[in-house]
Amino acid sequence: MLFADRADAGQRLAEALRPLAKSDPVVLGLPRGGVPVAFRVAAELGAALDVIVVRKLGVPYHPELGFGAIGEGGVRVISEDIVRRGRVSQEDAAEVERAEEAELLRRARAFRGDRPRIPLAGRTVIVVDDGIATGATALAACEVARAQGAARVVLAVPVAPPDAAERLGGQVDELVCLSTPYGFSAVGEWYRDFGQTPDEEVVSLLARAATPLPPPAPAEVSVEAGGVILPGEFTEAEDAGAVVVFAHGSGSSRHSPRNRSVAAALNRAGLGTLLFDLLTPAEEADRANVFDIGTLAGRLVDATEWVQRRAPVPVGVFGASTGAAAALRAAAAVGTAPGAGIGAVVSRGGRPDLAGDCLGDVRAPTLLIVGGADTRVLELNRQAQDRLRCESRLDVVAGASHLFEEPGTLDEVAALARQWFTGHLAAPHD
Repeated sequence: MLFADRADAGQRLAEALRPLAKSDPVVLGLPRGGVPVAFRVAAELGAALDVIVVRKLGVPYHPELGFGAIGEGGVRVISEDIVRRGRVSQEDAAEVERAEEAELLRRARAFRGDRPRIPLAGRTVIVVDDGIATGATALAACEVARAQGAARVVLAVPVAPPDAAERLGGQVDELVCLSTPYGFSAVGEWYRDFGQTPDEEVVSLLARAATPLPPPAPAEVSVEAGGVILPGEFTEAEDAGAVVVFAHGSGSSRHSPRNRSVAAALNRAGLGTLLFDLLTPAEEADRANVFDIGTLAGRLVDATEWVQRRAPVPVGVFGASTGAAAALRAAAAVGTAPGAGIGAVVSRGGRPDLAGDCLGDVRAPTLLIVGGADTRVLELNRQAQDRLRCESRLDVVAGASHLFEEPGTLDEVAALARQWFTGHLAAPHD
């Protein structure tokens, strides 16, 4: 597996770590190269990001052999066996520790500034590096995190040699490693771009994670679709370089608080969004129009074309309830061609069954999200997924009802949608 750069590695690593998002983890990046990977992981999981600074304590006259490690907060992890075999005296150990502690404090202050270290007590901690050669530093970081009170320690890396992965896997609660190639000689050979990560980049990424920028304000727009003018709110795409069009359900509009909450989460991930009314006020007065999936799908097709005329980027559609059926029918109609099609679909509490026979024509990767307590709709989604011939996944949010009103359930929907769209709409690397 070859990674384009550290951001690409972090994106792919985040997908493998997605189940951990529910545990409200803390992501810790090993400086320096591990921090850009950890930054992307934390952004995708909606998790807090910090740096973990550790210093190996080397045996005097044989410094490559570590007899322990130290971390912030006065944490010491000592191997008494190596101390004994290396004949390290108390005086020598204390001298080594004093020197390394000064460097540890200097580096932590340089990276984090005046911000306090994120407490780890009782938390799930994901320690991230850009790859492993021997794994000594990564293992020391995991041991330090455990000593700082972490309840569960997960080591996550894009690549490692098979023997190191096997050894480390038995020393942490969980190892997530995307690739363990044979013939491994160096981490950098598995990246197209493995340039050095300067201290300034580490400082910048940690500052961005600590004080995320507010999402850009949407622009009021008018979307011409199906021969009528429909009001909407358009937010430009940023880092992710893609736009998601929202298709609301029956009895809703562009002002739907649930869709707006999901849209805000997508904006924070750098995705653009378009929320617009599918019907005019006069049309909404006739209840039959709400279930006219053909008309709604046609207007979604026009809306995606409107977006791509304005910004030639990949487009996805997020549909709720009947809007999900319209999204799937629109995707079947236009395909997935770059600049002209729909690249991905997410359905929240949707009625994909209402898309009818066109389900088999959908080629856009489709994620179906259903509440566990919404049993009737869940069964309809299972039946609909059996008819899809595209890449698809059905995710059930435990305890959620049809409207996802239970605490935390809509946040889970937003996280799932963000990961699906960023994974399937992200612009390819050169």
